[in-house]
Amino acid sequence: MSKDRPDLSAAYALRTPAGSRKLYADWATDYDQGFADAEDYQLHLHTARLFAKTGATGPILDVGAGTGLCGAALAAHGISPIDATDISAEMLAEAARKDIYRDLIEADLTQGLPFPDNGYAGLTSSGTFTTGHVGPEVFDELLRVARPGAQFALSINTRHFDAAGFAAKLDALSDELADISLSECPIYGPKASGPHRSDTAYVACFRKR
Repeated sequence: MSKDRPDLSAAYALRTPAGSRKLYADWATDYDQGFADAEDYQLHLHTARLFAKTGATGPILDVGAGTGLCGAALAAHGISPIDATDISAEMLAEAARKDIYRDLIEADLTQGLPFPDNGYAGLTSSGTFTTGHVGPEVFDELLRVARPGAQFALSINTRHFDAAGFAAKLDALSDELADISLSECPIYGPKASGPHRSDTAYVACFRKR
C-alpha cells in the first residue's frame, strides 16, 4: 500500500466522526483489494461463521458494514434479509455493489440509529469495535433496535476490549443479555505481512432477553 493511501495505523489513530468519514471516503474504493485481500483479512468470516452457528435468522442489521465484507459472508451462510449501516457513504456505495443488502443507511452509531425499537432479529458487526472507532457505550443503542431474543455477534479487538471497558459493560448488561460467550479469533490469515498481522479479536455472541 502506498504511503499516500489510508492504512490501518491511520484508522487506529482516528478520534472523531469527521475523521472517520474522511479516512473511509478516501479508502473506500481500495479497501477490499488494497487492504482486505492484501492483508488476508478474515475477521468478517469468523464473525459471520459464529453468528450462523447460532441458527439465528433475519432480519439482520450489519453495524459498521463498511464495504460489505461481513454481509457477504452472512449471505454465503444463507442468512437474509440483511440491512447495512455505516458512518461512511462512500463505503456503503461499495457495499451496494455486492448486491447483498436489502437497505443501506448512513448513520453515526454514536449519535443513535434511525431505526425503530425492536426491529431486528439479529445484529452483527465486524471491525467497528476497535481502536480509534467505537466503544461499549453504544451497546444500549444496539439493544434498543433488537427484538427480544435477538442474536448478536460483535467482533471486538482484544486490546480495545481491555482498554475501553467492554467486560464491565457486559457485566452491567447481564440482566438484559443471555448466552454470553467470547471467542478469540485471528484478525488476519497466514498471508498477512503488516505490523498487526498477529492481532486478535473477540467475537462476542449473546442474545437479548
